[in-house]
Amino acid sequence: MAASDSKAPLRTVKRVQFGILSPDEIRRMSVTEGGIRFPETLEAGRPKLCGLMDPRQGVIDRNSRCQTCAGNMTECPGHFGHIDLAKPVFHVGFITKTIKILRCVCFYCSKLLVSPNNPKIKEVVMKSKGQPRKRLAFVYDLCKGKNICEGGDEMDVGKEGEDQSGKKQGHGGCGRYQPNIRRSGLDLTAEWKHVNEDTQEKKSSLSAERVWEILKHITDEECFILGMDPKFARPDWMIVTVLPVPPLAVRPAVVMFGSARNQDDLTHKLADIIKANNELQKNEAAGAAAHIITENIKMLQFHVATLVDNDMPGMPRAMQKSGKPLKAIKARLKGKEGRIRGNLMGKRVDFSARTVITPDPNLRIDQVGVPRSIAQNMTFPEIVTPFNFDKMLELVQRGNSQYPGAKYIIRDNGERIDLRFHPKPSDLHLQCGYKVERHIRDGDLVIFNRQPTLHKMSMMGHRVKVLPWSTFRMNLSCTSPYNADFDGDEMNLHVPQSMETRAEVENLHITPRQIITPQANKPVMGIVQDTLTAVRKMTKRDVFIEKEQMMNLLMFLPIWDGKMPRPAILKPKPLWTGKQLFSLIIPGNVNMIRTHTTHPDDEDDGPYKWISPGDTKVMVEHGELVMGILCKKTLGTSAGSLLHICMLELGHEVCGRFYGNIQTVINNWLLLEGHSIGIGDTIADPQTYLEIQKAIKKAKEDVIEVIQKAHNMELEPTPGNTLRQTFENQVNRILNDARDKTGGSAKKSLTEYNNLKAMVVSGSKGSNINISQASKP
Repeated sequence: MAASDSKAPLRTVKRVQFGILSPDEIRRMSVTEGGIRFPETLEAGRPKLCGLMDPRQGVIDRNSRCQTCAGNMTECPGHFGHIDLAKPVFHVGFITKTIKILRCVCFYCSKLLVSPNNPKIKEVVMKSKGQPRKRLAFVYDLCKGKNICEGGDEMDVGKEGEDQSGKKQGHGGCGRYQPNIRRSGLDLTAEWKHVNEDTQEKKSSLSAERVWEILKHITDEECFILGMDPKFARPDWMIVTVLPVPPLAVRPAVVMFGSARNQDDLTHKLADIIKANNELQKNEAAGAAAHIITENIKMLQFHVATLVDNDMPGMPRAMQKSGKPLKAIKARLKGKEGRIRGNLMGKRVDFSARTVITPDPNLRIDQVGVPRSIAQNMTFPEIVTPFNFDKMLELVQRGNSQYPGAKYIIRDNGERIDLRFHPKPSDLHLQCGYKVERHIRDGDLVIFNRQPTLHKMSMMGHRVKVLPWSTFRMNLSCTSPYNADFDGDEMNLHVPQSMETRAEVENLHITPRQIITPQANKPVMGIVQDTLTAVRKMTKRDVFIEKEQMMNLLMFLPIWDGKMPRPAILKPKPLWTGKQLFSLIIPGNVNMIRTHTTHPDDEDDGPYKWISPGDTKVMVEHGELVMGILCKKTLGTSAGSLLHICMLELGHEVCGRFYGNIQTVINNWLLLEGHSIGIGDTIADPQTYLEIQKAIKKAKEDVIEVIQKAHNMELEPTPGNTLRQTFENQVNRILNDARDKTGGSAKKSLTEYNNLKAMVVSGSKGSNINISQASKP
């Protein structure tokens, strides 16, 4: 707000203070003088004064004005009323806190059961400044064991059966025994273990009125010790004596055909409260029997409680006439569809779309496949210029019903023309400076997001690719940063509405710029699934591609310069290796040395330093794959991988295209080569199965030996562990070793042509444990 708008001084907000509304405050903010006394809403077709549709509380139709603020339906926010209850009742939201405070104070004199001069109390008040909830928890723990109110020196004389001489100085308490407070639904009972007088009951029901009397006499100083600021929240305010009535805007009536109105659930509930309250007042005035008054209070208590919460355990639910439970205040606020998560934190917004995601390996990583139905509904406001005039005119003439078209024209005076309802869009005049809200088309920049949005890469920029059908399509490499899979996940898309935002998305937000995460300085996207299996298969030794296939595959490579490399085999016919094809995919002059998953450590030195017998050392020199089998270590998300080096050496655009090129070419090679798993891939040879059985048998024997040691008290606890922890650790170690050994044996026994092993070794899916579990004799 500008300084010239108001002479009032501006202050910065320091803090937010929550509190409980006091009865006086409820009456002061109420606009219904004398309270709401009638359950009826209308009288002679007009809202009734002091009824549940009091005209002072707000506006109920478009033509009338509020009697309080003189505002119409859009201007008047609604105003609170109040109901003066004949008897106090418990507030269901505060009943747990009420019981806690009752257990901390004397049942008779309302003094704290622990003296405020107690050093522990003083210590906790000092420590818990700004943390009142901790203070109440600490005081509650101190008072839990107290079953007698500490008396002062001057009040201890003449007490029978009590020896206070050994006690520290009191705080002027009454010295009487305290009851145990128990709760059952909305009823509280007090039970005494020790009884002072013969006439005193051992058990009695505790009314809200009695509790209110106890809480009302707690002093402000003791309120503070109990973790409550008496200026904003006193304990007795937690008992309802005056009930605020929400404005009409909170409980709007639904107008049916004709003039009939269907009242909101809250209005029905408030009508029940007023009826129960009037009945109680009438019976009290008439001097009715005590049990009738008690029943009336119980009914009033039930209605006030179910107004706030209609889902209390062990309590009957308030129902509509149809037998459906009433929607109470708590139900409107809590949960996914409630006011907080559903309307305030999870608003429906314009220029956004949401649908199920499915994979498409033919899209680049910076593309997103958008269904045509969504592309026709989402718009971007494009300014008409001499350069795009003809194009914009064509879109306007096509209208909203054809794709690509336009939805609106916004004139330079702000007037908006809706092309959906215009009889003849082709007649519309267009001039420079107007805005045309056109359908989104291929190449438009959008923001794509998957919830939960846990890090920067959960929201990235993509370019639109309009496709048929009804799901968003995305490249498989993008699943890692979004943590997405295709088992029904949905994702959100937002269309930026200005050129500035589009520029930011293109230069800061676009997916290729997010390949490397600043969190760990390594790629967040790698090659995954079938492409990773295929790239390992293709870069193995003795994998050859014929000329016809090689030519076809190179046509899928956008960066191919048209030159065929010299074939590795010339006679009897020219053949190219898989490594040669992959070298053509590598986009530039990069150098790298890595290892394959199965690379033995002893090969790094000695005679095999520069040549690997198993082809497990990967070497890329000047953008050419010289040797080595590629796997997850080279094309995954690890630091120093080929993708990481390409990003650093060649930039984000080249690296982004590299991801797409690998997938397009390799997937098409896999269509020629084939990869499938059958029952045959899970069958190990009999010798391996015997080894697995031996390993399991030995593990069982070792575990029995550890159990015997534990039974005979021969097991020594390891440092820092108990005997039980030592036993568990040893058993776990034996079983884990057996699992790893059997997995290793099964993996070794499978041939190089086993498809299950191929996936595990490449890192695309599965592990040694899966192999050991799947292997059969």
